[in-house]
Amino acid sequence: MVGGGSSQSDISFAGTFASSAFAACFAEVCTIPLDTAKVRLQLQKQAVIGDVVALPKYRGMLGTVATIAREEGLSALWKGIVPGLQRQCVNGGLRIALYDPVKSFYVGPDHVGDVPLSKKILAGFTTGAMAIAVANPTDLVKVRLQSEGKLPPGVPRRYTGSLNAYSTIVRQEGVGALWTGIGPNITRNGIINAAELASYDQVKQTILKIPGFTDNVLTHLLAGLGAGFFAVCVGSPVDVVKSRMMGDSSYKSTLDCFIKTLKNDGPFSFYKGFIPNFGRLGSWNVIMFLTLEQAKMYVKRLESA
Repeated sequence: MVGGGSSQSDISFAGTFASSAFAACFAEVCTIPLDTAKVRLQLQKQAVIGDVVALPKYRGMLGTVATIAREEGLSALWKGIVPGLQRQCVNGGLRIALYDPVKSFYVGPDHVGDVPLSKKILAGFTTGAMAIAVANPTDLVKVRLQSEGKLPPGVPRRYTGSLNAYSTIVRQEGVGALWTGIGPNITRNGIINAAELASYDQVKQTILKIPGFTDNVLTHLLAGLGAGFFAVCVGSPVDVVKSRMMGDSSYKSTLDCFIKTLKNDGPFSFYKGFIPNFGRLGSWNVIMFLTLEQAKMYVKRLESA
C-alpha cells in the first residue's frame, strides 16, 4: 500500500483503482478553483506597451481567483471540471493503483523489508508517465477550457463544453492534436507522481517509526503536505511549459516553448504561480491521501467480509 513499509498491497488492484479514482476526483472538485488560477497565472505573458511594461491582469493566487470570479462569475472557477474528473478517473486511478505492483516489480519477488527510496521514485515516475500517456486528451481539454478568460461582447467561445472541445480539436487540428504537449506532460506527470507518491510513502514510513505516531489522520496529513511540497518544487518548471503548450498552439516543440518563455519572460517565469500551485497541490494531496486511506480501509473491509 502507498505509504506502507512493504511493497505489497493488502487489497485487490480493482479495489485500489476504485479507491484511487474516487479520492483523486474528490480532491479535484475541492481544489479546481486554485488550479484554474494557477493555469491563468502560468499562461499570462508579460505585456509591453511602447517602452512600458504593463501591470499583469492576474496577481497572486487570491487576486487571480477574485478577478476571475468578478469578471466571469464564480462558475468560471470550475471551468474544466468535467474533463478534470475524466482525467482523474483515468490518470489518478492508474498512477496510484499501479504504484505498488510496479514497485514490487522493481524490487523483485524475493525482497524483504523496506523498499529503497530510489525504487519508490522509479516506480512513481513509471506509473505517472504510463497514466498520462492514456489521459493526455482529458488534460488538454481541461487546460483549453480553463485558459479562456472573459471575451468581448459578440465573440463566441472556442468550445461550448468538454465534448464539444474534444470534437472541435479533432475536426480542426486532427486526432494527434489531443496528445499536444505529451512530451512535457509525460515528464511533468512522471516527476510529480514520483515526488508525490515516493515522498508520501517515505515520509509516512519515517513518521510511523517515531514513538507515539500511528497510522492515523495526523500522519496522513503530514505525509500529504510533504508530498505536495516536494511535487511543486521539482515539477513547477515543466508544469509551466506544459500549460503554455496546451494553452497556446503556436509553440513548435517543448524546447521552443522553453526557450521562448526563458527569453521573453525570464527564468523566474518557470516558477510563476508557485504559491497557487503549492496551494493547489498541497491541499490536493492532503485531501486525496486522506480520502484514499479511508477509501482503502472501506474497500478492505468489503473484500474481507
